[in-house]
Amino acid sequence: MNTLAFTVCFAAWMMNGVLVTFLVNKGIYHWDRAQMGWLIGIPVLTGAITRLPVGILTDRYGGRVIFPLVMGIAAVPMFLLSYATSYSYYLLASLGFGLAGASFAVGVAYTSIWFPAERQGTALGIFGMGNIGAGFTTLIAPTLLRVLTDNGANLEGWRMLPRLYAASLVATAILFWLLAYTRKLAGDQKRTLRERLAPLQYLRVWRFGLYYFFVFGGFVALAGWLVPYYVNVYPMSVASAGLMATMFSLPAGLFRALGGWLSDRYGVRVVLYWVFGAGIVVLFLLFPPRMEIQSPGQGIVAAGVGTVTAVSEGEIRVGEVTYILQQRGSPGESSVHIRFGVRSGEEGFFPLPLSNVWQEPIVQVGETVEKGQLLARGITLVYFQANRWILSFLVFLLGILMGMGSAAVYKQIANSFPASVGVVGGLVGVIGALGGFFTPIIFGYVLRATGVWTTAWMFLALVAIICLIWMRLVVRRDAGQGA
Repeated sequence: MNTLAFTVCFAAWMMNGVLVTFLVNKGIYHWDRAQMGWLIGIPVLTGAITRLPVGILTDRYGGRVIFPLVMGIAAVPMFLLSYATSYSYYLLASLGFGLAGASFAVGVAYTSIWFPAERQGTALGIFGMGNIGAGFTTLIAPTLLRVLTDNGANLEGWRMLPRLYAASLVATAILFWLLAYTRKLAGDQKRTLRERLAPLQYLRVWRFGLYYFFVFGGFVALAGWLVPYYVNVYPMSVASAGLMATMFSLPAGLFRALGGWLSDRYGVRVVLYWVFGAGIVVLFLLFPPRMEIQSPGQGIVAAGVGTVTAVSEGEIRVGEVTYILQQRGSPGESSVHIRFGVRSGEEGFFPLPLSNVWQEPIVQVGETVEKGQLLARGITLVYFQANRWILSFLVFLLGILMGMGSAAVYKQIANSFPASVGVVGGLVGVIGALGGFFTPIIFGYVLRATGVWTTAWMFLALVAIICLIWMRLVVRRDAGQGA
């Protein structure tokens, strides 16, 4: 029931990514990119800041009470969203249904108390598979919108989508209340709020939060960022880009169970070493952008003194000596030319960079040249396709690693703070969800400053490197005590 409820909540939490894009593309609302960004990100922000208090309430009253309550409350603004007629209305409704994102804190606290420590990793991993709700929204919501609007003939039909999501939240809340059982931490009723918040003083709680910033915040950020990434870097439609993005979000959810099981079997430290290490390697492979680079190459110099008697694209003659030029393979505009994006007319599968080298004469007939003088300049053009299928495979691997890492982090929380999973898990969830909110903003600013889309991978790699170094330093300091 936890996994089902989390899946429905996560699908609702991510709905704006599809719906806002639809409303703007169809001209129903004329919001600029900044407004769209806030509408897509504001539910993530609400889900982030409410995770800690919701986690505390779960420790106090139990998941059977809090989970249906969260879904029921989130369903109200979700339903009211269908009546939105202005940007402010839509923003406030999105702020409200973002509470669905706090469901993760409920599920972590409620799941962990049902299982012994040696099985909590697997159990939390299975629960975390609810992340696939993001993939369900990416796949199903566009089709629902097409049906509800009668293929665009009745655009007002979009208002049924948030109502369907609201109905799903209410139905799941009722089902959860009927089928779940009450269980709370023994002796938790007597703890004061100060005692509940006491674990937050430990630095390792914040370190777990940084781990989760990468594995979960990065997941949430990329789930929304990959669609414009594919559309801008490759000649793809929004629908096709959404399908490619699903190749990232689905495995990230499905492999959380494996990450939990591996954490139980081999230990959290081993799993996180692999997640961060392999993640850094994958991200480094994603660094090179889709580009053309044109730069000076090897030219031709005169072997001796003489007068130029003939000049053509294929040769230069100086006296009786003929110099053969390498023919031009690609057009060039200047000695140094860098262009990011799609190469005009380029087709085929090119996994490795391609290079073209040619020479252009710089002397004229009748000109007297000295020995060693440059007769023809060399030009080298390097083209890197950054093939979309190879990129998608690497992104697929990154999604798997992030899913496994998310489960490992919460297994470590359950190991380190068994009596405060809700509070600690809530704070770690806050940091991770805030990563999902702020990371796309960082992506956008860095993209605007550099003009290079792959800077997103560079930023994530930097975070992963910091996580790996910090974990390694702690492990060395506390040798034999785990990460």
